[in-house]
Amino acid sequence: MRVHIVVFDGMDDLDVVGPFSVLGMAARAGLGVEVRLTAPSGSAATTRGGLPLHPEPWAPEEADVLIVPGGGYASGENTGVRAEIADGRLPAALARAVRPDLVLASVCTGALLLAAAGLVTGRPCTTHHRAVGDLVAAGGVHVDARVVDDGDLVTAGGVTSGLDLALWLVERFRGPDASGLVQRAMEYERREPLWRGAGAGVRR
Repeated sequence: MRVHIVVFDGMDDLDVVGPFSVLGMAARAGLGVEVRLTAPSGSAATTRGGLPLHPEPWAPEEADVLIVPGGGYASGENTGVRAEIADGRLPAALARAVRPDLVLASVCTGALLLAAAGLVTGRPCTTHHRAVGDLVAAGGVHVDARVVDDGDLVTAGGVTSGLDLALWLVERFRGPDASGLVQRAMEYERREPLWRGAGAGVRR
């Protein structure tokens, strides 16, 4: 499982660090997981909390999963997700990345970036509770769950939901034993509920 996490200025620290920590631990445990940070611009990015990140080149064709973090949207500030939506280049890059064997995933308000790319219309999805109205207005079908897996679209709602998203992806692609191993190593249990559509089977 090759996972690329998209980075941009003003993203929430936990939305990036949470999934990266889970997937990095899975990689070090030899569970067949690779994770990297990436950005269409190729430029360094700084999180909302001031953490500088240096992404690798944008190559979504090399990914099995593309994770989009959120950040700043629920506060109403014109930073993070809102700034990227206004700029338009990241949503356009996400729309161009779509292909049949790519899973697009989001943490918290990252779902609004997928919405801006036209990728949630008519699809079950979730986001931060303060952004649900905007997600629905953009065409998404809100599901009240921690993680919503609709096959090639997986979304998670809540500030710490990146941990749960990443653990579910490990289970979906590498099985429950792999996910359980990472959870025990992290001393963290994945939060529920998980909503799964018909196309969200576990790969062994």
